[in-house]
Amino acid sequence: MATRNYTVTGMSCGHCKAAVEQEVGAIEGVTAVEATPATGTVVVTGEGFTDEQVAAAVDEAGYDLAD
Repeated sequence: MATRNYTVTGMSCGHCKAAVEQEVGAIEGVTAVEATPATGTVVVTGEGFTDEQVAAAVDEAGYDLAD
């Protein structure tokens, strides 16, 4: 099981948190997602997911991963 930390730009409220967690949580192999708008971080736990999948899911939620 892997845990990866990401920084998301533009995430600032509870709605943002819910949108990111819903999209990232739908990735096959992801077992847990915790988004924290105050710090702009997302912690993703699971197996078999890629950074590209997480970036696409965050984009689908309307936000971007920071470089």
